[in-house]
This record gives sequence, C-alpha cells and structure tokens, in this order.
Amino acid sequence: MIADIKKRALHRSKILEGQMRGLEKMIDNEDYCMDIITQSLAIQKSLRSLNKLLVENHLRTHVTDMFAAGGEQQQLAVDELLKVYELNNNRGE
Repeated sequence: MIADIKKRALHRSKILEGQMRGLEKMIDNEDYCMDIITQSLAIQKSLRSLNKLLVENHLRTHVTDMFAAGGEQQQLAVDELLKVYELNNNRGE
C-alpha cells in the first residue's frame, strides 16, 4: 500500500471502530431511533470514505501495474473495477 493512503485508511478504520461501539451502545441503551439512524448513516459515510481510499490505492498500484502488463492482466483489472462498480450500484437503495 502507498504509505499515505495506508495511514489514512488505518485512521478511518479506527474512527469506524469507535462509531460502531457508539452505535452498539446506543442500541443497547435503547436511544431515540432517529439518533441511532443518524449514527448508522454516519458509519455508512465513513465506510464510503474508507472504500474510496482503498480504490484509490488499488488504482495507483495494482491497476497501473496490470494495465502496464497488458493482455490478460489488463482484462482482469477491468473486470475487477466493473465488479466493484456493480457492487456499489446494486446496494438495494
């Protein structure tokens, strides 16, 4: 991983860990539903931010190398990116 992206991704994952603990506590305490939903949505936003960092790292490292290799490796990179695109767009929202 690119050092800066790794640092930012680890920071984001620690934030997510705290947010999840907070969500669990809110549910256990039977907090107001809208407050729990707000926390859940904040977690989803944090996950999207983490995913963006991971995709950026993949594009700057693995995909660049795979495209440079050409042929089958290039096609594999395209297939991976299409799969991520499909997963992102088929979330049932």
